[in-house]
Amino acid sequence: MWARGRLTRMNITEKILAQASGVGNASPGDIVEARIDKVMANDITAPLAIEAFHQMGGTRVWDSKRVVLILDHLVPANDENAAELHRICREFALKEGLDNFYDVGRGGVCHQVMMENHVKPAEVIVGGDSHTCTYGAVGAFSTGIGSTEVGSVMLTGRLWFKVPRAVKVVINGKLKPPVAAKDLILYIIGQFGADGATYMTVEFNGPAVKAMGIHERMTLCNMVVEMGAKNGVVEPDDQTAAYLEKKGLSPYRFIHGDPDAVYEKTVEYDASTLEPVVAVPYRVDNVKPVRDVGEVPVDQVHIGSCTNGRLEDLRIAAKILEGRKVKKGVRALVIPASVDVYSQALEEGIIETFLKAEALVCNPACGPCYGGHLGLLTAGETCVATVNRNFVGRMGSRKARVFIASPATAAASAVTGKLTDPRILEAQT
Repeated sequence: MWARGRLTRMNITEKILAQASGVGNASPGDIVEARIDKVMANDITAPLAIEAFHQMGGTRVWDSKRVVLILDHLVPANDENAAELHRICREFALKEGLDNFYDVGRGGVCHQVMMENHVKPAEVIVGGDSHTCTYGAVGAFSTGIGSTEVGSVMLTGRLWFKVPRAVKVVINGKLKPPVAAKDLILYIIGQFGADGATYMTVEFNGPAVKAMGIHERMTLCNMVVEMGAKNGVVEPDDQTAAYLEKKGLSPYRFIHGDPDAVYEKTVEYDASTLEPVVAVPYRVDNVKPVRDVGEVPVDQVHIGSCTNGRLEDLRIAAKILEGRKVKKGVRALVIPASVDVYSQALEEGIIETFLKAEALVCNPACGPCYGGHLGLLTAGETCVATVNRNFVGRMGSRKARVFIASPATAAASAVTGKLTDPRILEAQT
C-alpha cells in the first residue's frame, strides 16, 4: 500500500526500487523484484550473457530497445579471440534486431556511451560491468551484475535485489582547482576503506556536490564500487535537467528522497581542505597526498577511462600540456571516452594540443585500464593513470605499478616525468 498516496521516510534509491517493483515501501534488507529499464553489456561480458540467454531457452530478448551492447574493452580487436567476441555480439544484435548496438567506431567506453544516449533519472539500469554504478550521477539506480544475470534480464526484463542500506556523504565547502572530483572520491575511499560501504547505497549531497557538473558527479558515482558499494547516487536537480536537455534525453522524471529519509550513517567532509591525492599501488584505498608520496619516476601516463575520459577531463589535461612537451622517456596516452568526446575535443583544438605535446591520442576504448589492449606495462614500469583500479597486474605485468590520479596530476606527471602535484606547474605558469 502507498502511505497516504506517497512514499515516506525513504531515500532516493529505496523510492526508485519500490516504484520499479510495484510495492508501497522498500526498506534495507527487503527483497524486491524490479522492472528493468535498460540492460547493458560489453564485448567481454556480452558473449557470456548471450550464452546464458540461450541456455535459459531464450529465443527473443524481452525488449530490443532496452538491451544495449557496446564494444569497448578490446577495440579494435587485438587478436583472434577478441575478434570472435565481437562476432558473437554482432550476430546476436542482428538476430535480435537490437536498436542499440555500438560497433567499433560508433560508440566508445560503455558507461560514457550509456550516459550520453540512454540513462535517465528514476530508472533502474543494470550492466555487465562493475562500474555501471556511474549512472547514479543523474539520479538513476544503477549497478553492475554478472553475465548470467545479464542473460536473465535480456530474457525477462526483471531482476531481484536486496534493498541496500544507505550512507549519506555530505560534501561542504568548495573544491579548489586543480583539486577535482577525482581527488575527492579517492580521499573518501581512503577514509572508508575498500570494504567500508559493502552492499550499500552511497548518496552524495551537500553544497560542493550541488555545484558539480554531471561529469564530476559521474566520477564520484563511478568509483563507489571501490569501497564495496552497491550503487552511488546524486539527487537530480537543475544541473541534471540541463544535461538531459542538452543530450536530448527527454521526457524524464525526477524522484527525490523524503526529508525524513533514514540513513545508516551520515558523514561530512570539507572540500575546501582537500589537496591533490593519489592511490598508491596496489590498493585503491591506499590514498595519500601527492606531495607526501616522494620521488616516483614515471614511464607512462594514461588520461582516459570511464572515470576520467570526458571532455572536461581532457580540457584540464590540455591546459597543463599546452605549450609544454611530454618528458623524454615518458609515454603519454590520451584516450577520449567516446566518439562524441573525441569529436568535440577535435573541434576545440584539444587533440592538437596533445599532439603538439607529443602525447599519443588513441581511439575511444577502455585501453590499458582493462589490461587487455593499448598501452600495457612491462615489469618494473610505473604508470600514473586516471583510472579506477590499481590492482596487481591490472595494466599488464604483475611487476608494474599504477598510481591512480586526477587528470591534472596525470598531465603534470607527464610533463615532469615523475609523480607531480599539479599545483607546482600551476605556480610556474
